[in-house]
Amino acid sequence: MRRLIIIACVCLCSFGLYAQNYNELVEEAMACAQKDSLARAEQLFREALKLDPKNARNALLFSNLGTVLKRQGKADEAIEAYTMALNITPYATAILLNRAALYLDKGLLEKAYIDYCNVIDLIPEEKEARLFRAYIYMQRHQYKEARIDYNVLLGKDAKNKPARIGLAMLDQKEGKFIAARDRLNLLVEEYPQDASLLKMRANVELEQEFTDMALLDLEAAAKLDPNDADVYVMMGDIYVRQKKKHQARQAYEQAIKLGISALQLEEKLKEVR
Repeated sequence: MRRLIIIACVCLCSFGLYAQNYNELVEEAMACAQKDSLARAEQLFREALKLDPKNARNALLFSNLGTVLKRQGKADEAIEAYTMALNITPYATAILLNRAALYLDKGLLEKAYIDYCNVIDLIPEEKEARLFRAYIYMQRHQYKEARIDYNVLLGKDAKNKPARIGLAMLDQKEGKFIAARDRLNLLVEEYPQDASLLKMRANVELEQEFTDMALLDLEAAAKLDPNDADVYVMMGDIYVRQKKKHQARQAYEQAIKLGISALQLEEKLKEVR
């Protein structure tokens, strides 16, 4: 009897030490992640998972491991870690969103689409999922579906900037240039320091053959963001259409100074010699 009691005590002590080691590994891993000691954090998370592969907390550990791997640029391993977490907790929307974002970065649109759909099934008004699913629909030329997602976002927040930009892009793709420009006019008025909106409006104006208006917008964009080389490429292209070779050459040369490859603009420069 005494021997059985001793064995039980030893087992209990071993279990306590085992649990303590697991918790200590997790705590140290979290601390390393917060300090940007990412390689060490990855090692500790893996050790904890190996130590207790059936622990109920492992979904969170796999998720944290995925984030650490993502921060190290190890996208494939991060996806694998998030997938392991989802095998344990398949309805964790935060993990679904993290994996979807990596799929999107890798150009795996169909896999990202499935994750975003699963999130929307769980939380129909989830902003990130709606926004990026709309983006995927646009890549597929499913404009009606994309418009639905953007309108859901605007139904909750009429000032949602990305959704409003998305609708302007949809209008442009569908040839609704007046509607697109009207939306962008409002956005430019509300966000006068956003050079990207001026570039977008210039693109719409070019579709309408309003080259002078497009130039005005691009000049304003250049003042807001003097280091944006693409603005000068766009300006050069407009000057070419207007048969203003000297101005076009100056614009292209400025784009090269700002970082555009001379090889990339070689053909354009030949046109304006």
